[in-house]
Amino acid sequence: GKFSKSRGVGVFGDMAKDTGIPADIWRFYLLYLRPEGQDSAFSWSDLMLKNNSELLNNLGNFINRAGMFVCKFFGGTVPDMVLTPDDKRLLARVTLELHQYHQLLEKVRWVAESLGL
Repeated sequence: GKFSKSRGVGVFGDMAKDTGIPADIWRFYLLYLRPEGQDSAFSWSDLMLKNNSELLNNLGNFINRAGMFVCKFFGGTVPDMVLTPDDKRLLARVTLELHQYHQLLEKVRWVAESLGL
């Protein structure tokens, strides 16, 4: 059924912690499932399915392919990174955008707390 804090229906932070499921798996699943303008449904079987098929299989495949690429083309050693001036400009821009994003999130949190939300 629908989650309801007042009726005690759902999986809440303390319950999630008590499951022993690592926080990173919860983070992955909640980000994967996040609603985009509508409610989302939670089920234990879907959590297990997404963890096994999306996270473990896809991440494992990516890591395996990256490792094989490094072995095949770089003798098993990841080469040192050399940044070009364009790379440095891009990183500076991304850093600035990320800093502004964090500032805006803090403002939203402050406003929400001020309003008692």
